[in-house]
Amino acid sequence: MECLIRDGLPAVPAAWWTPAAAVAAVVAFLYYVLRVPVNWTKELCDVGFDPPDRGLGLGFGLGASRRSRSAVMRQAQGKRRIGNLPPVFPNGWFSVLESSRLGRGAVEHVAALGQNLAVFRGDAGHVHVLDAYCPHMGANMAVGGRVHGDCLECPFHEWSFDGRDGSCSSVPYAQKALTGNLLQLAVPDFARVRHWESFETNGFIFVWHHAEGDAPSWWPQPVAAIEDGSWAFVGRNEFLVSCHIQEIPENGADVAHLNAVHGPGMVGRGLSRHLWDAQWTPGADDRPHTATLKLNHQLDLFGKFRMLKMDVCANQIGPGYVEMSMETQFGPIIIVQSVTPVEPLLQKVIHRMYCPPLLVPYAKIVLYGECVMFERDVLVWNHKQFQDKPLLVKEDRLISRYRRWFSQFYSENSPKHAFRKETMEW
Repeated sequence: MECLIRDGLPAVPAAWWTPAAAVAAVVAFLYYVLRVPVNWTKELCDVGFDPPDRGLGLGFGLGASRRSRSAVMRQAQGKRRIGNLPPVFPNGWFSVLESSRLGRGAVEHVAALGQNLAVFRGDAGHVHVLDAYCPHMGANMAVGGRVHGDCLECPFHEWSFDGRDGSCSSVPYAQKALTGNLLQLAVPDFARVRHWESFETNGFIFVWHHAEGDAPSWWPQPVAAIEDGSWAFVGRNEFLVSCHIQEIPENGADVAHLNAVHGPGMVGRGLSRHLWDAQWTPGADDRPHTATLKLNHQLDLFGKFRMLKMDVCANQIGPGYVEMSMETQFGPIIIVQSVTPVEPLLQKVIHRMYCPPLLVPYAKIVLYGECVMFERDVLVWNHKQFQDKPLLVKEDRLISRYRRWFSQFYSENSPKHAFRKETMEW
C-alpha cells in the first residue's frame, strides 16, 4: 500500500477511505458488540492499592505500576486490623472452576478452601475433583497429569486414581498377581486420594465442603435459560477480594450502604444519581439455606428525570452462590455469582451474565455498570476490619438477622483463622 506525502509529512493512505474499509470497520464493531463476551478481571492489588504519585513520571508502563501496587498492598495488609473473625470456611457448595475452562480429557489445578485440588473432565464429559497431591510421593497430579477415561494419572510414577471415588486403579510397575486365569496388577486396597463431591450447573463446577463430613443436603439447581443454551452469554468479571467470606453476601442485608456506596452516578456524579430501595428476607423453613434480596433501581438525572428502572431479585443459595434475575425496561437479564474462599481472607468472586440474544448490546452496558458498582464494594472490603459486635441502629436490624441466618453454615469443627499461626499453612 503506497503512502501519500503531503507537505513533506506522511498522510493517511488513500485506501483507508474506501467504502469497503468502512464496511469492514462497522462489521468488526458489530461483531464485538454482539458476539465477543466481556471479560473484566481484577487482581487483588488492582483495587484500592494505587501507589502514591511521587511526581517522577518513572512508571515504565503497566508492569512497573502493577509491581508498585503490589508493594503498597503488602504494606497496607501488614498494618491492617483483622478483627475477631467467624470460621473461615463455611459449609456448602463452592465453585472451583468455570465449566468453559475445562475441556474433555483436561485437568486443572485449583486452590480453594485452603486445599489444592485436581479438577478434571473424563473422556465421557463427567467432572471429577480429587486432592491434587498424589499420596505416593506427593506430586501435583493437576500439573502434567493425564486423564484416561474417568481416571487421573500422576505424572511422577503413573499411578492412576479413579475420579468417582478416589481409589487407586493402577500402579503400572507393581508386582502382578494371578487371579483365576487372569494376570492382574496388585494395587493396595488402602491406596486412595481424597475424593470431593462435585456438581456442575449454570457454567460453574461446584464442590461440597463440610467440616463434619456430612453429605450434601441441597444442591444448586439449573437455570433453564442457561443450561439449554437459549440465552446468550454476555460476559463475566472476576475479582480477588481481601476479606472474610461472610462480608460479601452481607451487603444484601446492609440496605443503608446502597445509597452511600452505589448512589453516586458513574459519569458526571453531580448530574446523576442511582436510587435504590431494598428488602432482604431469609428463606422459608423448607429452604433454610436460601435468602432473597429484592432491589428497585432508578437513575435520577439532573434531579428531574427518572429513567433506567430495574427490578432485581437476588436469590442467595448457601454461603457462596447467588442467582440474580433482573427485569429491565428492555428485557430480562440473569447474573450468577460465585464466592469461593481461596484462603481465610482471600475470596474469588465471579459474575457471569446471560440474556436473550437480541438484548446483548444493552446487557453489556448493564454488565459494565455492575463491574464498576461491585468494584466500589471491593475498595471497602479490601481495607475494612471485621466487626463481630458492630454498633448498629434500629434501621440496621437486617444485618443482625442476616448474621443469624449465615451462622447455620458453621459447625463445631469449622476451621478458625487462628490455625494459620499454628500450622503455618497460610
